[in-house]
Amino acid sequence: MRAPLVVAAAVVDDLEHPTRLLAARRSAPKTLAGRWEFPGGKVEPGEADVDALHRELDEELGVAATLGERILAPGGADWVVTKGYWMRLWFAVIDRDPEPLLDHDELRWLSRAELYDVPWLDADLPIVDVVAARLQA
Repeated sequence: MRAPLVVAAAVVDDLEHPTRLLAARRSAPKTLAGRWEFPGGKVEPGEADVDALHRELDEELGVAATLGERILAPGGADWVVTKGYWMRLWFAVIDRDPEPLLDHDELRWLSRAELYDVPWLDADLPIVDVVAARLQA
């Protein structure tokens, strides 16, 4: 049986010509607190992946999103993340200024030059590398 699916968004300032990425600092659980990640969460049983992502962005950031293309792992698959979870990720733009509502205590817009200024979750670093290649200076 495949491990649970997590969905997340690489929230950027523009889908066509992105220059900044939104990073979210974890406040919980203790083992992840202080590390930065892409906003998102677990897909609930019977829930479609895109529906789960929209729900998670609303719960965590208080925003609605327009999704862009999926960010695929090498080989065109989902990303393997900690505890054996799989992550499916999309580029996205949001409809208003986000707020850290659930499991986060800070949000930060990062330029390409600033992407590695925060301590990302280990599983997210390979994805940050892919996103960095898409950000314009």
